[in-house]
Amino acid sequence: MCGIFFSLSSSKPTESTQETCSLLQKRGPDSYKTHTTQKDINPQDGVSPSLSYYLTFTSTVLSLRGDHVYTQPLVDPTTQSVLCWNGEAWKIAGERVQGNDTERVFNLFLQAVDSDQKGSVGKMAEAIASLSGPFAFVFYDAVNSRLFYSRDCLGRRSLLEGFDEDGNLKICSICDSASVDCFKEVSTEGVCTIDLARYQDPSLSSRDLCQIETLPWSSATSMPADHIRKSIPPMNTSLPTEQPPALTTDSAFVEQLESKLHQSLELRIQNIPEPPGYIAGETAKTAVLFSGGLDCTLLARLSHNILPLDEPIDLLNVAFENPRVAAAAKANQQKSPTSPPLSIYENCPDRITGRAAHIELQATCPGRTWRFIAIDIPYTETLAHRDQVKRLMRPHNTEMDMSIACALYFASRGQGTAQTNPSAQLPTPDTPSPTYTTTSRVLLSGLGADELFAGYGRHSVAFNRGGFKDLIAEIDLDVSRLGSRNLGRDDRVLSHWGRETRFPFLDEDFVAWVLRAPVWEKCGFGLPQIDTTAGIDCEKLALRLVALRLGLVRVSREKKRAIQFGARTAKMETGRSRDSSFFSFFSSTVTFSRTPSYDDRTWKQILPKPPPHPTILPSFQYTQHPQAHLSTQISDARIPNAPSLLVSPTLFLHP
Repeated sequence: MCGIFFSLSSSKPTESTQETCSLLQKRGPDSYKTHTTQKDINPQDGVSPSLSYYLTFTSTVLSLRGDHVYTQPLVDPTTQSVLCWNGEAWKIAGERVQGNDTERVFNLFLQAVDSDQKGSVGKMAEAIASLSGPFAFVFYDAVNSRLFYSRDCLGRRSLLEGFDEDGNLKICSICDSASVDCFKEVSTEGVCTIDLARYQDPSLSSRDLCQIETLPWSSATSMPADHIRKSIPPMNTSLPTEQPPALTTDSAFVEQLESKLHQSLELRIQNIPEPPGYIAGETAKTAVLFSGGLDCTLLARLSHNILPLDEPIDLLNVAFENPRVAAAAKANQQKSPTSPPLSIYENCPDRITGRAAHIELQATCPGRTWRFIAIDIPYTETLAHRDQVKRLMRPHNTEMDMSIACALYFASRGQGTAQTNPSAQLPTPDTPSPTYTTTSRVLLSGLGADELFAGYGRHSVAFNRGGFKDLIAEIDLDVSRLGSRNLGRDDRVLSHWGRETRFPFLDEDFVAWVLRAPVWEKCGFGLPQIDTTAGIDCEKLALRLVALRLGLVRVSREKKRAIQFGARTAKMETGRSRDSSFFSFFSSTVTFSRTPSYDDRTWKQILPKPPPHPTILPSFQYTQHPQAHLSTQISDARIPNAPSLLVSPTLFLHP
């Protein structure tokens, strides 16, 4: 994991602010370096004064590959080409990368650069297409005066871009505080490139210079020369011609699924360097973002099969004091004073399932030290860190973003009360346990499983509405927008504590294998019920059966629950469900065009008063959309018989 800052300016070098530098160093605490390149251009007309532009590169590094810290930016002494790399190239051209991947990627890019500018762009496209793993990078091809920058097509690493008030281009892992209002996520639709040789024209301003071209990702069989081959294939949309057979623990797909997920995990947890403060046999190299749900517990269980038995695994479980929930619990306690008081943390849904899953892991893998870290966050602490979380998650700014980001932020901090014996007495206010902070720099996340294996409630709705055809369309929509959703936000928040999150379910080879399989092998919709699957939900049935194969009987029946509800970060304040800085503006300023299907009484459920006439701001519009439902998009409004609507831009897409 690394932090990246880049700027392109024409008057003088432009460095990041001190605040941005500090935040980048939190992401990469092992090294920090800035490199500036000045490029002098002689105007083609021979009359105008010579021109200069400045490229400033800053990198911070969290070292997790190789036997020593590889300081960035990397600069080629021969060509002066520069690379800032934030990623994990697990494979290049299908071959596993041993040792440090940053040098391998830099050499790969340098080999793609030659004196033929047009040819070098094509070779760079081939080089980038050969990378397997999460990444964000900025690469300056000094030979051809061309800049490349990109995120991987799934968007697993954060990279933002924008112009400051002087028109200078800035690219950064987080929002640069000097350019916060205009920063946006770098698109995952392709690789961005800028031809800096255009700067020979003296009439161009710094901003005019930045004509950003995109080399699009493509999964087409026959691609144009300026496209980059995408490692994620189209989804298998075939429909069954007869009744599909029941899925069982012995089904070929279920057996292969266990093997494929095992392979993805191996890449991500083997050969992790010893972190600072590591004590062999006592502290951990690997930790799991752990709610006790199916996906994270399955990753923990498979990790047991890979890691040495004497290596502990930390399970990070976060629970929040929610004043709204606490007030309701207090009122109930007063009504039933004989009932024993429940801990506001131990009564959180994710804490309950986390404790139960810890017991099941200990029972199925008794030789392993499973350290359950109960991360309890008082409301006062949430408030104390709120501004920091908002700063990190920018440009995302909704209350839902805040609810999810808070949970990830404190979970990644990894500081709480540790327990290795799940049957031991829980700590109480009278007998508190000492605070423990995980030493692990690698966090495992189960993100991606719901999208690939139909784990959301809307997948059930889609199947009930239109059978396999609608279910396939819903899954395809989820997978197609993975790169444009929230992985960048999550990366900015999770990485703040000098830890790297890894997503085994989003491994390119794993995703490709799952997408090629027919939908009825992944979930249980439309399949016959048999004794071994009785009581098991249809959502993610194949994963549930893998859990059964591994002895996780209770976990295989665990239901899906969003993190903001499981950890109780959602709706912390009574009567407040919207972000004060964003939604208040939205609800008071934006008016909505009335559609024929709505009357004034319906609109009163959303707005203080119905729109006086069909008026709409230019940046918003309603469009019919078969897979979006207003009741899931606008706050908590529940409008019966509402037509499916989608607000554009993606403000109220499915949470």
